[in-house]
Amino acid sequence: MGAIRVLSDLLVNQIAAGEVVERPASALKELLENSLDAGATEIGVQLAEGGAKLLRVADNGRGIARADLPLAVARHATSKIASVDDLHQVKSLGFRGEALASIASVSRLTLTSRTRPAGPAYQIEASGAKIGEPAPASQGAGTTVDVRDLYFNTPARRKFLKSEATEYGHCEEVFRRIALSRPDCAFTLQHNGKPRLHLAAAKPELRFAALLGEEFRSAAVAIDEQAAGLRLWGHAARPAYSRANRDAQYFFVNGRFVRDKLTAHAIREAYHDILHHERHPSFVLFLELDPRAVDVNVHPTKIEVRFRDSQAVHRFVFHALHKALGGSGVSSQPSAIGEQQTVMNNPPSAIGGQPWQAAMPLGVAQPAAFYETLFGARGAAAVAPIPAESPQEVPPLGFALAQLGGVYILAQNARGLVVVDMHAAHERVVYEKLKFALDRHAMPMQPLLIPVTFQADRREAATAEEQVAVLKELGFEIAALSPTTLAVRAVPALLKEADSRELARAVLRDLEEFGASRVLTERRDQMLATMACHGAVRANRQLTVAEMNALLREMETTERADQCNHGRPTWFEISLADFDKMFMRGK
Repeated sequence: MGAIRVLSDLLVNQIAAGEVVERPASALKELLENSLDAGATEIGVQLAEGGAKLLRVADNGRGIARADLPLAVARHATSKIASVDDLHQVKSLGFRGEALASIASVSRLTLTSRTRPAGPAYQIEASGAKIGEPAPASQGAGTTVDVRDLYFNTPARRKFLKSEATEYGHCEEVFRRIALSRPDCAFTLQHNGKPRLHLAAAKPELRFAALLGEEFRSAAVAIDEQAAGLRLWGHAARPAYSRANRDAQYFFVNGRFVRDKLTAHAIREAYHDILHHERHPSFVLFLELDPRAVDVNVHPTKIEVRFRDSQAVHRFVFHALHKALGGSGVSSQPSAIGEQQTVMNNPPSAIGGQPWQAAMPLGVAQPAAFYETLFGARGAAAVAPIPAESPQEVPPLGFALAQLGGVYILAQNARGLVVVDMHAAHERVVYEKLKFALDRHAMPMQPLLIPVTFQADRREAATAEEQVAVLKELGFEIAALSPTTLAVRAVPALLKEADSRELARAVLRDLEEFGASRVLTERRDQMLATMACHGAVRANRQLTVAEMNALLREMETTERADQCNHGRPTWFEISLADFDKMFMRGK
C-alpha cells in the first residue's frame, strides 16, 4: 500500500457509477426520474442494443438554462435540494446530483436542452473526464439526453452485461414501473428503431390495464383509504389472479417505486387467509405520506426506504388492503366441497314436497389407463390388490376404499382408517423422483407430440435463449418461435401430465430471478418442489382404486412421504379403537 492520495474526479465518478449505473436499465431509471422531476408530460425513450449502444430520453419538461448545463453533468450539483432540511423531506425522485455525472463518466453523453419555446437551445457533451462547453443546438422545448457506448472506457464492466435481449428486458421493466407511477404522463418506447410501447396519458385504471393486461384489470379491486396522514390507493388483484412469482407487484411511496420489506409483509398478511402460500398476489399500490415521515436516502439506487413510524405504516397498509379484499367477496367464494355442502344443507324439494337427499361425493372413477402416467410403472402391482390373509400382510397404508370430496383417499389398513391428501402425497413422491434423477444427471425427457406455445415477455425469451443447457438438464426443450413467442417441445417425463405452459413459465422465472448456478445448487430443492407441485395429481381428479393403491404403494417406498414439500402432513390414521371411543362401544 502506498501513500494516501486524493482520487481524481473521473475515478470518483466511475466509482459512483458502479453503484448508480449498474446496467443500461439503471441509467434509464435515473434519466426518466429527471424528466418527471422537470415536469414533463411527454417522454420518449429510444434504445439500441438493449441500451448499451444508445439510450436516449427526450422530454417536454422545463429544460436547463445554458449557464446550468456544465453543472448538470458535474458531480453533486442539483437544483432539487439546497440544505440538510431539504434532505429530510425529499419531494423529488432525484436529489443527489450524481446521476448525470456518473453516467457521463462511463459513456459518451450529449445533453441538449431548451428552457422555453421561443428561446434558443444549447447542448453540452461529456465523455469520461472530458466536459465540453455549451454550444447552440436544435431542440424543442425540453431536454434530450443521449447516452452512447455505455462502459466504452471500462471494458471490465461492459463484459458483465448480459445479452441484448436480457438488457432490453430490464430496460422495459424500468420503463413499465415509471409509466405505472405516472398515468397522467404520455410515454413511448422504441428499441432498435422499432416501436415497442405507446402510452397516452390516461386514467390510472386504463394505464394499469395497458401494462398489466385486461385480465388484471377485471380481477382487481380498487383501493383508496386515508387515515392519520397516510393514503393508500391503487388496484389489488383478487386471489384468483395470483401468480407463481412477484412479477406483477408494484409498490410506490410518494411516486417512487420501492421494494420495502415492511410493506411487503403487510401485504402478505392481508392475503394470508385467502391465498395459497406458494402463490403471489398482484397489485399496483401507491402509498402517500408526508415526505418528512419517510427517509429515501438509505440506498444508492433509492429503491429502499425507511419509515419514521414503521408500525403505523404496517398497520395502515394491512388494514386498508384487508378491508378492500374482504369487501370484494373473495373470502366467501366457496370451494368445490363448499358448494356441495351448500346443496346438501339446502336441498330442493322433490315432487309432492317430499324431502330430497343429495348424493354424497364419495366414490371412485371407472378403470382408466392413465394411472401409470400419474404414479409410474411401480404402481402396476397394485392394479388389482387382493385382500391379505392376515393383518401382517396388509401394507402400512392399507388398501384404497374410495375418494372423498375429490381431495382425499380413504383406505383401510390393519389398524383402521387412513385418510390421504392425494395432491400433497403425490407431490412428495414426484419431488423425490425429480431429486433422484437430477442428482444423477439423468432427467428423462418427454417430447411433446404437439409443442405448446405461449406469449412470453422479453426476459422469459432471453432466459430460454441463454439457458438451453440448464433447461435440458432439468428435462426441458424450449425454443423461440419469435421474439415474444416460446414453444415447449419437451418436458420432464415425470411431469408430462402437467400444464406445460405454466410449468415452463415457472422454471424460466426462477432461472431469470436467481441464475442458473443458484437454481442448480442452493435453490435446487425449491425449484424441484415447484416442478413437483405442477406435476402432482390435482384436486377433483377422479382416481380408480388401482390408481389410489398405486399412490399408497409409492408413498410407502418414498422417503419423508408423511409430509409434503411444504411441511404439511400427507396422511392421518384413525384406529378402530378411536372409532370405538367415538361411538362409546363397550360402555
